[in-house]
Order: sequence, then structure tokens, then C-alpha cells
Amino acid sequence: MNFSIITEYPFWFIIFCLALGILYSAILYYKDKSHDFSLWLLRIMAFFRFISISLIAFLLLSPLIKTIFHTSEKPVIIIAQDNSQSILTTKDSLFYKDEYVKKIKDLTDKLNKEYEVRTYSFGDKISNDLSNTFSDKQTDIASLFDELLTRYSNRNVGAVIMASDGIYNKGLNPLYSSGKIMFPVYTIALGDTNIQKDIILTKVNFNRIAYLGNDFPLEIIVNANKCKGLNSSLVVSKGREVLFSKNINFTNNHYFETIRLQIEAKETGLQRYRINLSPVEHEISISNNIQDIFIDILDVRQKILILANSPHPDITALKQALESNYNYEVEDFIIDKFNKPISQYNLVILHQLPSFEHPSVNLIQELKNSDIPVLYIVGSQTNISLFNNLKTGISIIAKRNSYNEALPVLNNDFTLFTISDKTKKIISYFPPLISPFGNYKMLNSVNILFNQKIGSIKTKDPLILFNQNLDTKIGVIVGEGIWKWRLTNFAKENNHNAFNEIISKTIQYLSVKLDKSFFRIFSKNNFVENELVEFDAEVYNESYELINEPEINFTIINSDNKRFPFTFNKTASAYYLNAGSFPVDNYKYIARVKTGDKILQDKGEFTVSALNIETINTIADHNLLYKLAEKHNGKMIYPQHLDKLFNMIKEREDIKTVSYSQKRYNELINIYWVFFAIIVLLTAEWFMRKRGGGY
Repeated sequence: MNFSIITEYPFWFIIFCLALGILYSAILYYKDKSHDFSLWLLRIMAFFRFISISLIAFLLLSPLIKTIFHTSEKPVIIIAQDNSQSILTTKDSLFYKDEYVKKIKDLTDKLNKEYEVRTYSFGDKISNDLSNTFSDKQTDIASLFDELLTRYSNRNVGAVIMASDGIYNKGLNPLYSSGKIMFPVYTIALGDTNIQKDIILTKVNFNRIAYLGNDFPLEIIVNANKCKGLNSSLVVSKGREVLFSKNINFTNNHYFETIRLQIEAKETGLQRYRINLSPVEHEISISNNIQDIFIDILDVRQKILILANSPHPDITALKQALESNYNYEVEDFIIDKFNKPISQYNLVILHQLPSFEHPSVNLIQELKNSDIPVLYIVGSQTNISLFNNLKTGISIIAKRNSYNEALPVLNNDFTLFTISDKTKKIISYFPPLISPFGNYKMLNSVNILFNQKIGSIKTKDPLILFNQNLDTKIGVIVGEGIWKWRLTNFAKENNHNAFNEIISKTIQYLSVKLDKSFFRIFSKNNFVENELVEFDAEVYNESYELINEPEINFTIINSDNKRFPFTFNKTASAYYLNAGSFPVDNYKYIARVKTGDKILQDKGEFTVSALNIETINTIADHNLLYKLAEKHNGKMIYPQHLDKLFNMIKEREDIKTVSYSQKRYNELINIYWVFFAIIVLLTAEWFMRKRGGGY
């Protein structure tokens, strides 16, 4: 390190600073007759004054101290070890667990004596140590190069030594992702490039959601290497129950087959299914013969009730449209024949009710108390006066037995759901409904799907409309004869798609309930085994405002009924929990929170699926490793020759210690000892003057 003083002004300006110090001292002390100072004291005081004034004047030139630091940096040698499971899916697995670990440690110790060595492990994540557990479920070589570029930009990196089998199953191709690497790459070729005897359950394609009572599809892809003439048994099971089995005869050494089957969904909830291929003798790996899948079986069929004042073709048309959608289970009754609990239904369609014959006051009141959505169909049998008292969002001032033939006109401003373009075209052919004639009054909250068209005149009167009272949705079809729409649809298109779409979307909108619960847990319902299981939560007070003061107690329960308790962390206005990773299984959770004197609870389920991708491809890709090394001016070597790698790096002339010079500039006025020097000089002078009798 060396330093020097520089200024913005020519250095000879220091002469003026010195001259100013001399002038000030001379004026103050030259031939001072007023006091009898001894000659030596006079000279010392004059010198102190000269130095302090000259220094102050010099500081006015804004001098800078330039400091030059000289540092040297050893070359950084980076050793990155592939820690994925595929390393051990070879006949040499014992070698990699024992002898190879010693060899890589010896190499690291040797390099440490000459270079700065940094070690990493990579797989599905990157860690700052040289791990040799070979347990990672995925291999992402591209992220390794990205991480090294970020960490060692502008550093003296001598070389990267990457030990891998060249198999990657996550991220980009390493040949492309390493394009910005500017230092040598040496690769250690692990694994085995020979094709071994192996049966592989390559992939199982399935839908994660199925419906109770339905058959759901499975597509199973089977590969087999060097198994010609051998047999295996494919079994799909749930617990101890075998759902499907098939014997497979491998007819060649590169066997491939896709097996498609249907499984019946018999139970609701998260169901675990196992697909298993029986192993053959001397198979290199049996871990890729088994795969567990989890499917969420839902029983979400909406129960729809149609109650009518009397038999009518509309009822059959509505029922057929709804039953075309598997999600709906439909029952229909004439009102005087109905004796079931209304609470067991998700939605009720009242056809021409309330009527004069059947006011249905108690039934309608029960529907309101149960918050069950209702679709009213108004016709010639409807008691309009009673209907107007129901607060559906519309009232009709009509004369008895006075009706219009009303054609449907789509309201382009309707936004509750969408109608397909094909259905919009068919609507123009639909015949009119029989609607009450009169004055229509509507609330501002009403949403109109179809307006009425009387003859050639488009009116603002609604034909189909929707409204919402508190938490209950209401729909009204102001007219009977909707069965004609179904027939017209078939006459024009030879199908009922347009009619079914209108009815299904109407029922779907009405039957979907708003979530007004005060406590909610949010999460995915499926994770893979190397993925963090995370949850979000929200708690609301009685005014439906987000709060996060109370603690949430959270318990995860596995299939063996073992419990894992957690407490949520608080965020700005909600909650968050990172529960870590879990083994493959299906889990339930229970969350509880106390707000005031109430205890709120939420429950749910999730699965953790196996990630077997590392065992599917067991053939090492040394060609990739060779290309990586060649591209970056390195070499590919095998583990048996690790002792030669040190000499390869040592002999390179481009891997050398680098010296750096760094300049720093500091203002002299900011250096504290300069300030103290001036204070000391002036104080010493003042003390001498006072002691000598001066003022």
C-alpha cells in the first residue's frame, strides 16, 4: 500500500499557503514590544501559528489523499458434485459410496494447498457442501451454471470441476445454459453408459380429479431394456384390492408399450392407487417399477328439485337438459305429491309456483330460511300477486289472463356468465314464451340475460333475469313454453346443445354459493416429495374485516394417524405456514382459531406424490459431459483417473494468481487527526501566550 496527496490546483499553490502562514506569524510576533516573551518562546509560538495557518490554507485547496492498495487473489477452483439418485442406479454403486468419496476428498485436499477451493452439490437444489448422499430427486445442471455466474462474476475462477453422470431432467440443456461461462470446465464422468437389464414404469398419465361413480382413465407407459423373452406382471391396486392386472411378455430388447384402462371411482376423498411391475431376475433397479398416484374423488353432484303446480312439457325439457350434465341429479314432483326435506337439495326450480291453487307459502319461507337458490318460472298458472311479494327483484303489475308472446333478445351487457357464439346464433330462431302482459318494475341489482321482444319491437322488459338477496341467488324465467326452445334447437342443429348450455349455465350460476366463512385455509391439494408444503390462511371478524391477532393451531395427520402440529406465521393482514417437505402419503389437516368466544375450524386434504424421475433414465450421458468440457477448454476424465486432474490444472498457465491494484481517494479535511493537529497547535500557542503574560 502507498499513498500520496493531490489537489485540484497546481501543487505550487502550496507556496501561497506557506506565505500566508509566514505573513500571519510575522504580523503577530515580529518585534512585539507589548510583551516580554523570551526569544525561544516567541519562536515556538510563531512556528505553531505558521504551521496551523498554513495547514488551514492548504485545506482550502481541497486536497485528496490517494491510496493504492495491492492485493493478490489465488485462483478459485470450484468442485460441483452431482448428488442425484441416478448416480447409484448402476452396478458400481458401492464404488461411488466408498472409494469415489475418498478420491474426491483427496483431490479437494490437494487443490486446497495451491488454490482457493469452493465445493458445491447440485441436484434439485444447490448446497454449499460436497454432499455424497446421492439422494436428490431431480438433476438441474443449468441452475448450477447460473448460480456460479452469479456468485463468481469478476472473480479469478481457475476452473470448474463438475462430477456428474450427464443425466439432467430439470432446467435447460447445460450446453446452452453454460454459454456465458468464461473459465475452463473439467467433467468427471460418473455412471454407466451401458444399457442394463431393467423394466421401467416410464410414466402414468391420469387426471388428478375424478367424480364418484365415474370411470376415470389411466395411461401407463412401460419400457424394458434387455428383457427379451422375459415376463412381468402389471398390477394396479388400491390398498389390498387388485383393480387391474396384465401379464406382459417382452418381445424384444427395447420394449415399449402404452396400456390404457378405466378404473371406477368408488370412494370420495383422496385415494391412493399403486401401479406395480413385478421385477425380473438380475434387474439393475426395481425402484422404477413402482409408482403411487393420488386422485381426488369428488361427490359434487348438485341435487336439483323441480316442483310444478301441474304437469307441463317444460318440466321434461328442463330435466333432460340438466341430466345431460353428470354433475346434476334431478328430481321432479307435482307440488301436492312432494313430502321430502327441502334442505337436502342444492337448488329448487318452482314452475308456476306460487299458484292460485297452491300458494306454497310455507315451502317458499323454508327455502328462504335455508338460503337455497330458487329459479322461478312464471306462467299462466302463477299467482302474480303472491309472486310480487317474494322480493325476487321484479314485480309485475298485470291484468289476469292477459299474456304476450315474448321472443328472447340477448342482453349484450350481461356479465354473470358467457354464452357461446354458436348458441347466440340459435337464439334468434327460438319461438316466443307466453309471458304476463303488464308493467315490469325491477331493482337496480337485477341482471337481465334476455329481454322481451314483442312482435318486431324490442322492449326493456326482462325474459330471463337474476338477482341476489343477501347470500341467496334468485333466477326468474318470465314465461312458460321453454320446451319449444329445445325442439327448435334440435330442428336446426340436430342436437340440444344450445338449449342445454343456457339451462346448465343458469343452474350453475345459481347453485354456486359464495364463500362467506370467517376462517379459510388455502393450499394446493398435491405436492411432490421434494416440494415445500405451504399454506395461507385468512381470518375475518364479525364485520368481515381481515384480522391476524389470534394464533392458528394447525395439525397435519398422515395415513397412520400420526400428527404433526404447527403454528402459522403472521403476515401483514393474514397468515402463512411453510411446513417443510413430507414423505409420500395422503394427509389430512385440521386448523383451529379462536376469535372472541368462538372457535373456528377448517379441514382439508392434500397428497405428496413420489418423484421417480431419477430412476427412469439410468443410462449416463457422457457425450454431454465431453461436449461441455470441450466447449470450455477443459477435459473429461473418469473417476479412476482423478489423481491426474490435479496435474492437469497445475500445468495450465492461465490458472495463476492475479494481482489487483485499487485506488481510493479521501478528502484530507475529513481525516480526524488533521483537525486535532490544528486544535493542538492553536491551543498550545494560546497556552504559551497566557503563561507568558500575553492576551
